[in-house]
Amino acid sequence: MARKKKFSKPAEEQGGEMWLLPYSDLLTLLLALFIVLFAINASHKQTQEEVANFRRGFNSGGISFFSNMGPNSGRSNNISTNEQPQPRTNNMSNYMAENQQLTKAMEKVNQYIKQNNLQNEIHTQLTEEGLVVHIGEKALFASGSAQLSPKSAEVCAIVAHLLSTVKENVIISGHTDNVPIHNAQFSSNWQLSTQRALNFLQAVLNENPKLNPARFKVEGCSEYHPLVPNDTPANRAENRRVDVLLVRSYAPPAKMQVIN
Repeated sequence: MARKKKFSKPAEEQGGEMWLLPYSDLLTLLLALFIVLFAINASHKQTQEEVANFRRGFNSGGISFFSNMGPNSGRSNNISTNEQPQPRTNNMSNYMAENQQLTKAMEKVNQYIKQNNLQNEIHTQLTEEGLVVHIGEKALFASGSAQLSPKSAEVCAIVAHLLSTVKENVIISGHTDNVPIHNAQFSSNWQLSTQRALNFLQAVLNENPKLNPARFKVEGCSEYHPLVPNDTPANRAENRRVDVLLVRSYAPPAKMQVIN
């Protein structure tokens, strides 16, 4: 009796190769993922290059428009030498020249004060802000009034001449003591101090019409910037004043900032 040949089941052979399908799909997905990541990275680099070129275009004329923007604005940027801002090397010499000019102006005013025995009514001070001429109330106004007295004309003439010899901007500020005022004309020291400063400025400009009004600024400071404590009649009288400040055009060397 003949033996029957044994054959393996075709279904089993095919079943053993089914894992190839999901495996090939997985490889295809991974390949597609890597292609997408590569494309994104290449696009990002191109965008960075375009932005860098755009920024260099703005930098070609000097300081970059974007130099102080972004999260790294506080750090130094690696830029070429021709893109670095040039510091003003003449700041020191300009400051010294201006300081010398203001000192000479102060000496002239002090000489006038001494010649006319006005030491108790006018004095000067050279500060970091500039040259200040403190003019006491008695040299300009009656108590509680913003109307200039007849003797104030000489002081206005001296101040007008002083301001014509310099080019600095000027701040004229009115100051009072801490005694409240309330009369028919003024309801507060704010109004009194402001009106005094304004009237004094108008008198100075009338004295010398060639002075440029654009140089001037008026402030009313009321009682809040005293020279001395308002604790005695003499101190309160000293605080009632008009200040003429010749504002420095150049900062003191200690405050000069070098752009990095």
